[in-house]
Amino acid sequence: MAISELRKDPVVDRWVIIATDRSKRPHANHRTTETDRDEPCPFCAGREAETPPEVFAYRDPSTPADTPGWRVRVVPNKYPALTGLGDISLAKDSAYVTLSGVGAHEVIIESPKHCLSMAELGQGQVEEVLRAYRERLIALQSDQRWKSILIYKNEGSAAGATLEHVHSQLLALPLVPREIDHEWRALRSHYDTTKRCLYCEMLETERADGRRIIFESAAFIAFCPFASRFPFEIFLMPKKHSPAFDAVTDEELGQLAFMLRQSLQRLAGIVDAPLNYVIHSVPLREPTRERYHWHLELLPRITKIAGFELASGYYINTVAPEIAARQLCEVAL
Repeated sequence: MAISELRKDPVVDRWVIIATDRSKRPHANHRTTETDRDEPCPFCAGREAETPPEVFAYRDPSTPADTPGWRVRVVPNKYPALTGLGDISLAKDSAYVTLSGVGAHEVIIESPKHCLSMAELGQGQVEEVLRAYRERLIALQSDQRWKSILIYKNEGSAAGATLEHVHSQLLALPLVPREIDHEWRALRSHYDTTKRCLYCEMLETERADGRRIIFESAAFIAFCPFASRFPFEIFLMPKKHSPAFDAVTDEELGQLAFMLRQSLQRLAGIVDAPLNYVIHSVPLREPTRERYHWHLELLPRITKIAGFELASGYYINTVAPEIAARQLCEVAL
């Protein structure tokens, strides 16, 4: 197996993971149902031997690991971007900086049945997926090598999924990703100036305005952000200030599962589009972690990132978030 490594761009503050083994991943060329697939799916129940041994599962207590009987199953990624073997080492050659490709890359298989979209899962199933996220975050935080843990979903080939069976991924990193770091710096700067959380202020503004809110629960709010990058982009955010996703309670997980499932179903009622979501949680081992506010960003891939976005770092959104929120509210479920 080729060893991954992280390389820092010498001009801009950006790291790139070089992981050549990822090119060996299988690819789903078209969407299939459980009955018309030409090839067996390694994520379906009964094919547990085709994945690495599970590290966590919700399953019937009478069934042993790596056999059918599970509801949610977590396994190491067979083609990891980073691997947990070895220590972190930094090398510098003139302007070039390299970091050893150490990390933890896991796959959360969300259903034993061959299901194409998380929107098709029941409320209880979505809740167990979210609970598995929380348990894996808690377990991996004990490894002092990791500075940040990302949880993300790629649904649909255009959104980066190489297998269509519903799943999400977790990647523990020896550094804080650029996107999270920029957000974290902005939140700290705002707090240092105002002694208030920027996201808490945003929620106050959204609730006062009301045009971009889709729906609420006791603990969470779903809204289309003011500067949405993509049409029908949705943020799911706790109303009460909380820095870390892994601190969410069982009761809150139930509400979040309802909110996420509703968001996915409302989105599916407007457009059948690939999507990504990512959970933004506080970077690990931060002394000022209480200034962060965790949230989930749901990103439909209706439009493609093209030359302008790559060249400028800006986005062109063809659906105003006020219009998107209104249309999402009007979807009949």
